Amino acid sequence: MSEDKRPYFITTPIYYVNAKPHLGTAYCSLLCDVQARFRRAAGYDVFFLTGMDEHGEKVAQAAADHGMEPQEWCDSQVPYFKDLWRELGVSYDDFIRTTEPRQRRAVQYLWERMRETGFIYKGSYDGWYCVHEETYFTETQVDKADEEHETPGQHLCPDCHRPLERVTEESWFFKLSAFQDRLLALYEEHPEFVEPDFRLNEVRSFVASGLQDVSVSRTSFDWGIPVPFDEGHVTYVWFDALLNYYTAIGYGDSSPEAAALRKRFWPAQMHVVGKDIIRFHCVIWPAMLMALGESVPERVFAHGFLNVRNSETGTLEKMSKSRGNAIAPEDVIELLGVEGYRYYFMTDVTPGEDSGISFDRMEQVYNADLANSWGNLVSRSLNMSDKYFEGATPDVNGADVPLDNPLRARAEGIYERYFACMDRMDYVGAKDVVMELVHAANHYIEDSAPWVVAKDPARAGELKEIIYALLEAIRISAHLLMPFMPQTSAEVLHRMSLGDDEIASDNLARDCAWGGLAGGLPVSKGDALFPRLTSKK
Repeated sequence: MSEDKRPYFITTPIYYVNAKPHLGTAYCSLLCDVQARFRRAAGYDVFFLTGMDEHGEKVAQAAADHGMEPQEWCDSQVPYFKDLWRELGVSYDDFIRTTEPRQRRAVQYLWERMRETGFIYKGSYDGWYCVHEETYFTETQVDKADEEHETPGQHLCPDCHRPLERVTEESWFFKLSAFQDRLLALYEEHPEFVEPDFRLNEVRSFVASGLQDVSVSRTSFDWGIPVPFDEGHVTYVWFDALLNYYTAIGYGDSSPEAAALRKRFWPAQMHVVGKDIIRFHCVIWPAMLMALGESVPERVFAHGFLNVRNSETGTLEKMSKSRGNAIAPEDVIELLGVEGYRYYFMTDVTPGEDSGISFDRMEQVYNADLANSWGNLVSRSLNMSDKYFEGATPDVNGADVPLDNPLRARAEGIYERYFACMDRMDYVGAKDVVMELVHAANHYIEDSAPWVVAKDPARAGELKEIIYALLEAIRISAHLLMPFMPQTSAEVLHRMSLGDDEIASDNLARDCAWGGLAGGLPVSKGDALFPRLTSKK
């Protein structure tokens, strides 16, 4: 890896093994994959981590429900995730499981370090616990939630509204309360730590209202990493799970290789998480790192939830089997294909907000953007290049195309505009930057009418410029769409005889500069990239 490359360590949350992957987990993984692919193309030294959260009472219960031992259950679930990520093209660099030896070593090292720093102590926990959310709640939080949901005395989980368990057990506690001021200072000095910014306000308000110490060990079950100095205690699932990000780059490993990896990639540049686990990542996790004297991650981006838009009423509904509106990843792949799946969820769903999805909208976006605009542009332009220039790109020097050519003018500064959007996870905005060039190119075909120009030998030079400008706009657009649709972009570039070196380039700024397309390269028309959808799901 080049020494001058900037590091970019990006992570998904590690996913529970109590169920198969769904649209939400796939959505989060693709958010990270698009960013990782963009950063690689832009010249960063990328490390993309994902994996599985395999400990805790909820996992043990799921295993028991299926007549399996916990480890056996975990092993049976991992292929579902890896197979779907492979199908969707999720280009992770490491897949960590919390049942692996490296995680056990790291967590037990964490315990020893925490004992040395004095930020843990032994006590007794008596309070409410939600198995499903793996979360403790205070009496005040539970009473407030019951009041808000008009369920007085029922003691339901404030997050998922399932019945809570009353837990009374000996426990080790992490002194979270000691970090209130330092956390508030972190948010003040680095507001980019929590994104989008309205999520920062939620986190800041939570911390400012006062923090209580957190129970970080359990004695009522044994499916977890043992506390190394107290037999009978296992690690609270979040105290275990959050550490995976550091474990993956060598925390708790004394080897020179691990030390080099930590130096190279810590602190992480980006954790991408669902909004429901933001407090763990933006409150408990940085406090744990502060207690250890370690650097905190640079950014935590919280995405919203996917809801189904009712086709009759237009209202958003929570996805559920009981409502009959559940959508599985396989259903979308069947309709749109993998590339269409990636494009729809990454460019039509605003990452930081709750969004409504529907098969009607999927079909609309696919046909408008992919079939009618991008696919049509590629097909028409390559056909004309093949027809008018004997199956090759026109022999034109891109620098000779006038500056006021509408496509060259539109492409000016396109990398900077695109980068600004991608850097802040604004994938919708980044898509708009590219599609502005695609739409301009389609209009350019109609305005310049190359089929008319081709009939006049005296306008041969003009025809060359028209077709070259179209192909150059396609080349640039293919590079910018690569993080979203890697297979399609590679296919488009191959059709213009651009080799694997350009497809795997790590200099996106150069690749987006006007004039990169050479003349005289063979072109191939190929099949339609995105055949129009004519029947709704």
